[in-house]
Amino acid sequence: MRALLQRVTEAQVRVDGEVIGQCGAGLMVLVCAMQGDTEANAEQLAAKVSKCRIFQDDAGKMNRSVVDIGGSALVVSQFTLSADTSRGNRPGFSAAAAPEDGRRLYEHFAKALAGYGVPVETGEFGADMKVSLVNDGPITIWMEF
Repeated sequence: MRALLQRVTEAQVRVDGEVIGQCGAGLMVLVCAMQGDTEANAEQLAAKVSKCRIFQDDAGKMNRSVVDIGGSALVVSQFTLSADTSRGNRPGFSAAAAPEDGRRLYEHFAKALAGYGVPVETGEFGADMKVSLVNDGPITIWMEF
């Protein structure tokens, strides 16, 4: 699985003009299941995300995790993280998991992350979503399991 983490002060996702998920200080997590991924990959990724120390401590160093700061997460599916740009100018997405597998693993990831005590809200799998956020730092981290 692939994830793009952004440290945010706030984030929200809208579908048809309606806010369906949001978070305050914490993480915006864009997630993509790849072909061959399993629930174990989703669980490993959730563990890593929950423990990733990208929040500042009292000394201003990035030593705290989203759990440590009592932050929340907005988790949004984004199959375009599977993009292959090695040939031509049009990205290919054939490495992404099939939609039914992608949905299952995306939902499993969100539940696993919540299991670490992180309040999690989500987007709507497969929907045309409008995401807005305030990237704090900016801090953006790529992860893959």
